[in-house]
Amino acid sequence: MNQNQTEFGLVRDMLAVPEIIRTFDCGRMAETAAEVSQVGRLLMTGEGSSRIFPAKCSIAHARRCGLPIELHTEAGLQAQEYDLSDWAVFALSNSGRTAEVIGLFDQLQQNGHRHRYSLTAFADSRLESLATRGYVLNCGEEGAVAATKSVIEQALFYRALLEAATAKGAMKARLPELADHFEAALTTEIATELVDRIARAGTIYWAGRNDGVSEQLTPKTTEITRQPADFLEGTYAVHGVEEVMNADDVVIWIDPDPGSEDKFAEVLEEGVGLTVITVASRATRFPTMTVPDAGDLGPFVHMAAGWNVLVAVGIALGVNLDKPERARKVGNEFSGG
Repeated sequence: MNQNQTEFGLVRDMLAVPEIIRTFDCGRMAETAAEVSQVGRLLMTGEGSSRIFPAKCSIAHARRCGLPIELHTEAGLQAQEYDLSDWAVFALSNSGRTAEVIGLFDQLQQNGHRHRYSLTAFADSRLESLATRGYVLNCGEEGAVAATKSVIEQALFYRALLEAATAKGAMKARLPELADHFEAALTTEIATELVDRIARAGTIYWAGRNDGVSEQLTPKTTEITRQPADFLEGTYAVHGVEEVMNADDVVIWIDPDPGSEDKFAEVLEEGVGLTVITVASRATRFPTMTVPDAGDLGPFVHMAAGWNVLVAVGIALGVNLDKPERARKVGNEFSGG
């Protein structure tokens, strides 16, 4: 991805992210963090891109670090079936008009729930009106259907919220380096043969940890490249799904486990005949897109690398990166009063 592709709003949004990271305010959610700390439990809700990476990246990080807070994520509709009386609930929605989370917050408000928080891209939204306290993203409106820069700011917001709530971590001092690493992964030139191979794929499979990265890149694939895509969590790629895979498919493996590489090669390369490509900060036995090592902030860098791949493939396929034919910016918009 490079400055020559900025005729697309999607590319402009992506290239804006390093500066969003550098200037991110890690202290603006301090009041809410104190309240969440007292509750001790946080449900992170939303739909699609506003939930997958921000929530799952935060949960994976908290569990690895043993943060003293109970975290869970659920989509807005199913969350309405839960007893959330002793949970703080945080809803993310760019538009602030997402029907499922509005339904949840309306229910919580009617039940007298006291810890309802929101983060939206616009002020004075319907969702914010139902929240105990609402915040607005600083990244500005996005120029494409596929959510990108908002997803990163949402994930940074949650990370800063958890650090403040648990008095652990120091992300603020690491933001300049993260921004540099993100930019490097976003603008690294990808080998033409890899782009062409992915562009010819019958299905693009994303494999990797349950930290939101591979799962988030799956809907971005359909939105940006218009190709079929699926998410294979962990090592699921070698646990039976190979029965329906084809030799023209591609598996893009994010931050692969070294101990699983031989099995992936045996089952997928030798057994199916498909191509495995990795995104990693080290050498692997497969064709690798090398990215900087950002430690526990690595998922942000892996996301940038995935975006880079998808833009290159979309351009190779000649699609309009900004305007899918059917996908909408607001998936299921609230239409009540």
